[in-house]
Amino acid sequence: MAKHKHDDGPLPRMREKEYQHELRRLHGELVALQEWVKRSGAKVCVVFEGRDTAGKGGVLKAITERVSPRVFRVVALPAPSERERSQMFLQRYVAHLPAAGEVVMFDRSWYNRAGVERVLGFCTPQQTEQFLRLVPGVERAMVDSGIILLKYWLEVSPEEQTRRLTGRINDPRKVWKLSDMDLKSYGRWYDYSRARDEMFRTTDTAWAPWYVAHTDDKKRGRLNIISHLLSTVPYEPLKHHDVELPKRQKANGYRDPELPLHRIPEPF
Repeated sequence: MAKHKHDDGPLPRMREKEYQHELRRLHGELVALQEWVKRSGAKVCVVFEGRDTAGKGGVLKAITERVSPRVFRVVALPAPSERERSQMFLQRYVAHLPAAGEVVMFDRSWYNRAGVERVLGFCTPQQTEQFLRLVPGVERAMVDSGIILLKYWLEVSPEEQTRRLTGRINDPRKVWKLSDMDLKSYGRWYDYSRARDEMFRTTDTAWAPWYVAHTDDKKRGRLNIISHLLSTVPYEPLKHHDVELPKRQKANGYRDPELPLHRIPEPF
């Protein structure tokens, strides 16, 4: 996949002040989308896939930090149990699809079979081929049932991936993000590229297309994804209501009790 460039070359990395200004505006629109989803009973499913270190977690955090977790739900499934491995492959994902009034976001999804499982040998070539053949029909059934399905692929350059992985090695705040699987995957860049290309060829459909987001600049990537999501879901603007706080009741003799409470230290 070619590097993403604008007509005049790559844009400079977005400044934090500009990013926060735009994110604040988009957060307001996400709240409007939330209220529309609750009111209309819409079912929204968003799939996030992409290269290791491409920024899926950061996008999900940016989307969810100002909305209700009762409406916006993130699904990040662990490795399947022994029982789940004996089930139909898609079975454990179907259980997490949205009901009316929900936005469900998959931090990696059923497309594990077309990517990491395929590249690292966790499934057979026949299982991958069967998955790629069947999943467009499954997604068609999801859309026909009323689910708004969005699929995002986050793409990062090999140079930026190296920089981010190196940063994880040297930063105690991020070392938990560096797994043995990340290290195995790092050396298989072109195997992942081939797997991604085949996945696009077979599962980019009219009813469930793939949308590619370039995230070498994490801030721009997050804003572009949120903006696209908002432009795709047909929500209605949030109506402003004038609200006045009611008068607080009088104490009527109430006093703070002298209870032996365990208060936390206050070093700051």
